[in-house]
Amino acid sequence: MLILNCGGTFNKRYNSKNGELEVPYDNKVIDEIMSHTNGAYNLAGVVYKDSLEMDSDDRKMIADIIFHSEERNFLLVHGTDTIDITAEFLSEIFDDRLIVLTGAMKPYEIDKSEASFNLGMAIGFLEGSEKQGVYICMNGMVMPWDKIVKNRSLGKFEVV
Repeated sequence: MLILNCGGTFNKRYNSKNGELEVPYDNKVIDEIMSHTNGAYNLAGVVYKDSLEMDSDDRKMIADIIFHSEERNFLLVHGTDTIDITAEFLSEIFDDRLIVLTGAMKPYEIDKSEASFNLGMAIGFLEGSEKQGVYICMNGMVMPWDKIVKNRSLGKFEVV
């Protein structure tokens, strides 16, 4: 399994100098969560952005990494605002890999439980599934990417 860190709220940290939440250029959050497991993992930092700032070049770069990887299972930590756009993009390219995208509505720095839970659930799905396809893991669900959406008014993901 290859974990690709694509930024998003999951990774955001408070910058005391400017008073803003920022996506840092590191993998600290994922490393910290994974330090509490016994599992080995490969991790690559790919895009350190809020997902609203992601563009087609970022998605092409992610797809290129997946395409050229020897791995067959991928976990993308991604911002929730455009997680569906990236999932759809990847689903149009790959049908021979298992790809799960996850994120968090609150930064790990503020609420460690949601990010940790989503990451752990996504890893469990990747390790226990033989299915291929693109999935989104949020709010205790792992669903095909086109069967789950972010309900912005309720602040959670739900099945469609």
